[in-house]
Amino acid sequence: MHLRPLARALAASVATVATALAAVLVPGPAQAAATINYVALGDSYSSGVGAGSYDLSTCLRSSKSYASLWAAANAVTSFSFPACGGAVTADVINEQLGPLSSSTTMVTITIGGNDAGFSSILENCRFGSESDCTNRVNQAKTFATTELPGRLDATYAAIRTRAPNARLIVLGYPRLFETGWCGVLAMSSSKRTILNEAADVLASVTAARAAAAGATFVDARPFFAGHGVCASSPWIKDVTGLIEAYHPNADGYRYGYLPALNSVTG
Repeated sequence: MHLRPLARALAASVATVATALAAVLVPGPAQAAATINYVALGDSYSSGVGAGSYDLSTCLRSSKSYASLWAAANAVTSFSFPACGGAVTADVINEQLGPLSSSTTMVTITIGGNDAGFSSILENCRFGSESDCTNRVNQAKTFATTELPGRLDATYAAIRTRAPNARLIVLGYPRLFETGWCGVLAMSSSKRTILNEAADVLASVTAARAAAAGATFVDARPFFAGHGVCASSPWIKDVTGLIEAYHPNADGYRYGYLPALNSVTG
C-alpha cells in the first residue's frame, strides 16, 4: 500500500468534515423579524370603550383596548387604529379603510352590534317592561338573520379589496350577563337570558359570514364566560357606566379580548 495517496485522501476527508462542521456551528445572519402592519377597525368594542385612558380627540379610542395591547406586545412595524365608538358597517366602509393597503398584513374588527341596534335594545330592556324587551330582542334577531349578513359581506369585501394581502380577523361579542340572582335593582334574569340569546344569534351570523369571506372568526363568549354583568368579578360594565354601559372594562379587554386574539395569532 502506498502511504502518500492514503494520507492525501485522509486529509481531504478531514477538510470536508471540518467545512461541514463550520457551516453548522458558525451562526449565519440573524433572521429578520416578521413585518406586521396592523390595522384595527370596528366599533366601540374595538376602540376600547369601557376601558378608560381615552384619547379624547378621537372616537373614545383607548390605550387599554385589545388592539392597542396586542400592538404593544407584538412589536408591530406599524399600527393604525381607526376603530370608532358607535360605528356601523357603513361607517367602516366609508370612514375607516384609509389606512389599509397592499402592505397591510393584519386587520381586526368587531362590527354589527350597532347595525342591529343593540345599544338601544339594552337601554329598553334595562328600563322597560319584560314584553317590550322581548319584542325588541326578537326584532334584533330577525334583523341579524336577514339584513345583517349582507352588510357584513359588503364590509369584509371592502376590506379585502383595500388590503388583499392581510389576514382578516373578525372578533365576536361576548355574552353580557350572568343570569343568577343579582340584587333587587338588577335587570331580571329572564331579560338577561334573552339578551344573551340574542348575542348567540349575532355570534352565529357573524361567524358564518366571516367564514364565507375567508376570515378568521374569534368567538369571544368563552373568554368572557363567568365574567358578565352580575358576576362576582365582572368584565362588563353595567348601566352605571353611562356611555360605557355594557362594554368591557379594562380587565375585559386585557383578560377577555386580548387572550381571544392571541388564541389565533400565536
